[in-house]
Amino acid sequence: MEATTMLLLFTLLLAGQRGCTCTASVVAGEGGFSVDFIHHDSASRCSASPHCPSHAHTALRVASAARLARRGARRSSGWRVSSGQLARVRGRRRRRVQDHHQNGTTDQVEKIVKTLNEGQVPPSDVVEVVVSPPYVFLPVVKSLLRPEFQVAAQNCWVKKGGAFTGEVSAEMLANLGVPWVILGHSERRALLGESNEFVGDKVAYALSQGLKVIACVGETLEQREAGSTMEVVAAQTKAIAEKINDWSNVVIAYEPVWAIGTGKVATPAQAQEVHASLRDWLKTNVSPEVAESTRIIYGGSVTAANCKELAAKPDVDGFLVGGASLKPEFIDIINAATVKSA
Repeated sequence: MEATTMLLLFTLLLAGQRGCTCTASVVAGEGGFSVDFIHHDSASRCSASPHCPSHAHTALRVASAARLARRGARRSSGWRVSSGQLARVRGRRRRRVQDHHQNGTTDQVEKIVKTLNEGQVPPSDVVEVVVSPPYVFLPVVKSLLRPEFQVAAQNCWVKKGGAFTGEVSAEMLANLGVPWVILGHSERRALLGESNEFVGDKVAYALSQGLKVIACVGETLEQREAGSTMEVVAAQTKAIAEKINDWSNVVIAYEPVWAIGTGKVATPAQAQEVHASLRDWLKTNVSPEVAESTRIIYGGSVTAANCKELAAKPDVDGFLVGGASLKPEFIDIINAATVKSA
């Protein structure tokens, strides 16, 4: 088989959104966290939907604070990272994606970049590496990273920039020379209320501005146990397919939500089943050519211990890696690209 190419992407989710003009009041107590939204003009409690972007953004911050409190200093002091690999299978290239979420300091970022720069990994015709730190660290990472590695953003706004305080537009990313963006991550879908249609619009607009997109899909534990996994991921993919015509700059990341940061992992057979079904869906609903060329990566508690077995599956084109990318073993995960190129 011809040499495969992987991509490594580090991402930290740091986006805010602007919605109604109210102020959030967050209170921490013994029982946890509470939040009220107060209108500026009337000082009355806002009754807007919790899916209002402004409310959802604050809810995300509250949820993040609660998670950090539960996890303790060990988790709050480091990056939570997801990485992904895409492999060329039947002509598809491999990719590795690393997602740091909303964590990290400049020193930690530089340390991780140093580890990447010094790592012994296959050449760029075998492994394509993309690093996606939080927005504030993108220029630092881009300037320090070895030249054959690329950078990505964790999110971007759904349309042209304007009065959307806290958002980052696709135009801004393109201006910074950031070629990749991750869209539709499960945390943004769940905590910020991003619908399938909204994600589809975001993917289409990012592509129109010249960005390459890693589009995330995946089911919850309840959906898997109900036997609706394929129905869920097909609907998420369909919302994207309805908005775009060119798939050459799109990578699909299958993230079973129940396996993200939980220590649980889909078995190689489970991952292969969903990836193959997604490829069949693309073949039937888009085209055989798109199905053959589109890379579908797996995300969910990928480690050095299971990456080779997962990578060996014919429709698993890479990984979106979590906590393992904070450790030296992440270099081993990158090197798993050679499984298919051997």
